[in-house]
Amino acid sequence: MEYANLLVSFSEGIATVTINRPKSLNALNPATMRELSAVFEDIASRKDVGVVLLTGAGEKAFVAGADISEMRKFTTLEAFEFGLFGQGVLERIERLPQPVIGVVNGYALGGGCELAMACDILIAADTAKFGQPEVGLGIIPGYGGTQRLPRLVGRNLAKELVLIGEMITAQRAYEIGLVNRVVPLAGLMDAAREMAAKILSKGPIAVRTAKMAMNRGLDLDLSNACALEANVFAVGFSTDDRVEGMTAFLEKRKPVFTGK
Repeated sequence: MEYANLLVSFSEGIATVTINRPKSLNALNPATMRELSAVFEDIASRKDVGVVLLTGAGEKAFVAGADISEMRKFTTLEAFEFGLFGQGVLERIERLPQPVIGVVNGYALGGGCELAMACDILIAADTAKFGQPEVGLGIIPGYGGTQRLPRLVGRNLAKELVLIGEMITAQRAYEIGLVNRVVPLAGLMDAAREMAAKILSKGPIAVRTAKMAMNRGLDLDLSNACALEANVFAVGFSTDDRVEGMTAFLEKRKPVFTGK
């Protein structure tokens, strides 16, 4: 499938999805959101993809926010539908079976910051900037920013970022737990691919079910979350990958997983 606003490639178990609107700093508009929904729906069903890299075109922006030139024309109902659809796309990314690594190469503001937070792991260039500046436009975040950010960095830090609306550096994002790793821009994609390769070397069923257990468990109290984990843990013992992984460990060799 060809996309007008995305670049999509597949190689060695890695899908790379690049938001390709550099003239508008990769701003999210309805068409781009529809394409993101479609590409992640496709990836979810692909057995040849173990990890996804999500990034933006160019060196200035991951996603600099939503496209204000289009948003300013929204009616109340259109804004409501735009927000709900975007939230659905981000939830699809968050619930994707495969881990998604957000490769933040520049500005991740507004909807871009929200998109980044829907990823499982974030690697940022040392030049990247993060922020939820919506209050400066007279609105609030609409793609889950008021909900995911407190869950990631804590209530008070999230309130500071949302209510003041100022940008923070990649280093500050790392310090508060928003970002996993900060690397020089020149080595950003190499670092992301290196991390993807490490994930791909593990049992694919284990990786997918571990992601599911962590995501679903966050919505439960600790007792029920641990019960969920026990069930997922037990199911792992029905797989060929479990036999191979434990056998390889005892034989002191690298496992050869088949995803079965």
